[in-house]
Amino acid sequence: MAKRPQLTGRAAILAVVVCAISMSLAYPIREYVAQRRQIAQLEQQQTQALKNLQKLEERRRQLEDPEYIKRQAKERLHYCEPGAKCFVVLDAGDGKAAAKAGAKPKERPPWYLTLWQSVEVADSGRDAVQAGVEAGQE
Repeated sequence: MAKRPQLTGRAAILAVVVCAISMSLAYPIREYVAQRRQIAQLEQQQTQALKNLQKLEERRRQLEDPEYIKRQAKERLHYCEPGAKCFVVLDAGDGKAAAKAGAKPKERPPWYLTLWQSVEVADSGRDAVQAGVEAGQE
């Protein structure tokens, strides 16, 4: 019995046809997958846009309500209706912090002195921290 060759002409032709079919289908399948991905992204953007639209519609309804406008004017702008007594309470935290310290806060020198000192430091070429230490020693 004669041994048959492993790769026959028919098998070679079949392999070429299978490769040709797979190559011709690769591009359309890749495009299909890309389009499905794009459709999913667009659907996600659409749902986000609808949520934003609903929020804006709710905001528009609020702004059309005169009571809401009055309440916002009182809260944000400290609007007081004619004939009503309104009080504005200032932040009490600032006064307490100064009272607790018991001493005056350190007064800053006038702006022109600070400017002149920075010019002198720049002219001398010294470090600003070093210059501040030397100025304090003088």
